[in-house]
Amino acid sequence: MPALSKWKSKLSLALRAIAVHPLCGMQIVTDKLKNFLQYVAVKLIDEPAQAQLKVAEVGPKRLRFKLVLAQADVAMLIGRNGFTASAIRSVLKAAAEREGVQVSLQIHSHEEEAEILARESAAGN
Repeated sequence: MPALSKWKSKLSLALRAIAVHPLCGMQIVTDKLKNFLQYVAVKLIDEPAQAQLKVAEVGPKRLRFKLVLAQADVAMLIGRNGFTASAIRSVLKAAAEREGVQVSLQIHSHEEEAEILARESAAGN
């Protein structure tokens, strides 16, 4: 029996170390939120093969998600008066807040993304 209690003690310490490690925890949260967005986007758009989901850590416990889609899919995902995008953002933020993380979601077409990148690179030169 002493060997079993020693094993339990070591396991408990290992689990606490994993739970405390910020990078491991943040990666798990990021993956969960990314999977949620991928699932929702694929269900709501016509051309999922053209969809790209980009994730950037913009600060401690702060993530920015960018969905880059075909132009027709952008309109579909944003929805009438932005209600669909607003609902997706609300659920995403609620899930993130449970983990103590702040998130933002941007939805762009491939053309808009190219313009944004061109402006950023021109400003950087």
